[in-house]
Amino acid sequence: MSRKNLLVALAGQPNCGKSTVFNMLTGARQHVANYPGVTVEKKTGFFRTDSGRVELVDLPGTYSLSSYSLEERVARDFILQDRPDVIVDVVDASNLKRNLYLTLQLLEMEAPVVLDLNMMDVAERRGISVDHEGLSRHLGIPVVPTVGKAGVGGKDIKRVLDEQAQKEPEKFFVVDYGVMEPHVQKMQSRVVARMQLPESYPSRWVALKLLENDAEVTKLVTADNADADELVREIERLRSEFEQEAGIPAERHIAFARHKACAGICREFMTLPAEKKASLSDRADRYVCSRFFGPLVLLAILFILYEVSIVFGYWVAGEVWPVWGALETFTASILPQPGFLSDPLLFGLGTWVVKSTTAILNYLPIFFLLFALIAILEDSGYMPRMAFILDRLFRRFGLHGQSTLPLILGGVYVGGCAIPGVMATKAIPDERARLATILIVPMMNCLAKVPLYLILIGAYFQDQGGLTMFFIATVTLFMALPVAKVLSLTVLGKQPSAPFIMEMPPYHLPTVSGVLRRAFERIWLFLKKIVTVVIAVAVVVFVLINFPGLSRERMAEYRAKQEAATATFMKAVDKTGYKGEISADDVLPMILFADSLKDAKRGITDREKAAAVNTSFQQANPVYYAVVKRKGADGKKLNKAYKKVVKLRKKLRREMRTERFESSFLGVMGRALEPVTRYAGFNWRINIALLSAFAAKENSAATLGAIYGIDGSGSVQESMKAGEAGFTPLHALALMLFMALYPPCVPTSIMVRMQSGSTKWMVFSIAYQTLLGLAVATLVFTGGTLLGLTGFQAMWAFYALCVGATVVMAFVPDRQPEKVEIRETCKQDC
Repeated sequence: MSRKNLLVALAGQPNCGKSTVFNMLTGARQHVANYPGVTVEKKTGFFRTDSGRVELVDLPGTYSLSSYSLEERVARDFILQDRPDVIVDVVDASNLKRNLYLTLQLLEMEAPVVLDLNMMDVAERRGISVDHEGLSRHLGIPVVPTVGKAGVGGKDIKRVLDEQAQKEPEKFFVVDYGVMEPHVQKMQSRVVARMQLPESYPSRWVALKLLENDAEVTKLVTADNADADELVREIERLRSEFEQEAGIPAERHIAFARHKACAGICREFMTLPAEKKASLSDRADRYVCSRFFGPLVLLAILFILYEVSIVFGYWVAGEVWPVWGALETFTASILPQPGFLSDPLLFGLGTWVVKSTTAILNYLPIFFLLFALIAILEDSGYMPRMAFILDRLFRRFGLHGQSTLPLILGGVYVGGCAIPGVMATKAIPDERARLATILIVPMMNCLAKVPLYLILIGAYFQDQGGLTMFFIATVTLFMALPVAKVLSLTVLGKQPSAPFIMEMPPYHLPTVSGVLRRAFERIWLFLKKIVTVVIAVAVVVFVLINFPGLSRERMAEYRAKQEAATATFMKAVDKTGYKGEISADDVLPMILFADSLKDAKRGITDREKAAAVNTSFQQANPVYYAVVKRKGADGKKLNKAYKKVVKLRKKLRREMRTERFESSFLGVMGRALEPVTRYAGFNWRINIALLSAFAAKENSAATLGAIYGIDGSGSVQESMKAGEAGFTPLHALALMLFMALYPPCVPTSIMVRMQSGSTKWMVFSIAYQTLLGLAVATLVFTGGTLLGLTGFQAMWAFYALCVGATVVMAFVPDRQPEKVEIRETCKQDC
């Protein structure tokens, strides 16, 4: 008999194998989004049973259903407000006592629960057996043993779901709270009974939450209530009554009672081995989590992760680049062809947008490797151990132990990328620490900043290049840590900070299919959300940097130079056998022919293939080919004149581009900023380079190249040094520090918006880093000038200042989150 579609929620504590059960039930039919209004990921999947279609929602992994953390609130709200038809509670059968704590809370919410005893294979290896039938009778719910990673038990779960959909729950397991029971009943009768609560809120559960002093439930029962103040006083009075009688805080007694119930259930239905042996995980943790070996293992793992995802990833990206290059070439080939001096609008805009997009797509290999490695760390159980090792140090700066990975990926030394760094903050369970990490990751040294560093070091710190690179690579961390502490004490001070719950799950061997599936899921999510926005932003930047354009008079002057160059070339043609075969109209097609030949041979290293390309182009146009490739006496003779035309064309286009930049909207902004940035040592040309870097930091070096002459005979640093006669190493140092603190680029800003779930935080991250960067650059340049310091002297004076600030801020007291009570040792026979 068919039935309506089922809405099923998948609940469970972290590391219980919930993801493997989700994948076992849904396969590849999944959809990933966020829960409304928050940044918590919502994964939805679909599958069919014998009776119909099932929508499965994967709830965030939580240890309880209190309101301490965002994940707990999201999971609880979904159960109460969406009222799923069935909740599959996944528990780790090898760690049943701890996992049942969440199960009892689900039953207190009078939710229709199916208990999934997952990881039965691990339990059996440890000599643990569970009487699942007895457990089912005791709790009054179906209990299904499974091994999620092996696909064992999936059919049983689907069968039970069909059965549960056909009937209403008869009764719910009730935890005995002992001496608190009379107080629970008082709270129900005196407070809860006076409320107009939705049916989905069981009165006993609400009463317990009020005794626990749950902020969200208290807000619920007092909202839009004329007697709210009286209710709050009544709730406080009932809580105080119990605490005076029992001599223990109510929330602590509730936690102990639940743990006691869990322990009692396990004693009755779980059999432990006669001789308890240390598991492999326990033996490994003696070294992995030790004070001496732990940091060494962590450094080794981070080094491998960095080398594989960033170093090897960049190599793979370089190998894949011909694909994106071919896409750019193909786009250019189907658009109106470029002109001698300027390009048609459609060509310029189309190639700009495609290049902006491929610049992001080029990072895909890095992201894929990164996501796969993160999945391995998560599935293996190492992620919590990483947090354990570094949490004490990072807590001093308002961060979390799991802030390590985002900072490494962002480029804590040199060569990372802020986009995956910000994405990796998703795993940080503490909201305040997560936001602090999001806001400092863009301060790391992503690879896109390095070209500008190299230009400035090559131009102004040639003799101290190694020390200067060490300075800029390490000073960013000493700036970021104090900033994180200041942020956590000020603007982030009111952000929720979850109690720090540390769990060491057993180590698991990740499966290839699971790792690949999660890596592809995250890549797809990244593409959907990033690429569309990047295209829109690329169009805006194109307009800002190209309009209003050159005046008619200036264009007329450039055309005159073009005609003169063409006339000179034609005189050379007349002296060869090509007279009559090549006209003035052939100049531009010949240049484009050479560009096409160059594009066609890009990435080809095989001589035979290169020769085949040459042959095809020679057959297509033997005259152009002879001139471009210097074939024959006339070809060699005319090639010199041809190269002069090409060189002049590059020169004219570069001059026009520089002039267009200066008169563009962005150029006007650069000049308008000069009165402010001159104290940091920046002129309008530097301002333009920095403004263009907002789209992508690589643009700073590219724009400097355009301004100072990347098409010329010398390098950019040589041209810059020659073109800015008044520039000193102190100017360069201020510019490097500003770039180090530069606001996140557009793709990173979008990722900040996605991970923080707020446009406000995205705007804040841009604004505070801009002001901080300008303040630091001004301090270094103006302060160094007043003190008569050289760039090298100012560099190390600033370094000492940052190290000192880091040490001082480490000892400034922070707002510590409340310690969670449920982790304490129960003194009541638990």
